[in-house]
Amino acid sequence: MSIMQVEVVSNEQNIYSGEASFVVVPTLSGELGIYPRHEPIMSLVRPGALRLTVPGESEEILVAVSGGVLEVQPDKLTVLADVAVRSEEMDRARAEEAKKAAEAHISQAQDDESLAKAHAALAAAIAQLKTLDYIRAQKNK
Repeated sequence: MSIMQVEVVSNEQNIYSGEASFVVVPTLSGELGIYPRHEPIMSLVRPGALRLTVPGESEEILVAVSGGVLEVQPDKLTVLADVAVRSEEMDRARAEEAKKAAEAHISQAQDDESLAKAHAALAAAIAQLKTLDYIRAQKNK
């Protein structure tokens, strides 16, 4: 089984560093599935669920990413995410509340900086909700 090194880093911390045999990344062009020895590419990441298939693990590792940049090399994949949260740290009620609060802040923003912060918070909440929806869909199969 071929493997690649994967690094998922947010502005605040290293979210995942290890091996994977397959990764699905939400990009602006749609979901991109990446196997080891993939052609080099760079892409912008959109809010959604980053899915890692790790050798020896029975379940995917899921990370909600709110946006960022993807770089793929034949034996290494790097995601520099604006905000990233592992699935076990997510809570639907908290994410929905964060989404409502961000939407309210967007409508009340007085300047570009507060508007940008509100948009970033909204993207993070949407990413978590999309990831939680993916988890729910997988359990209902």
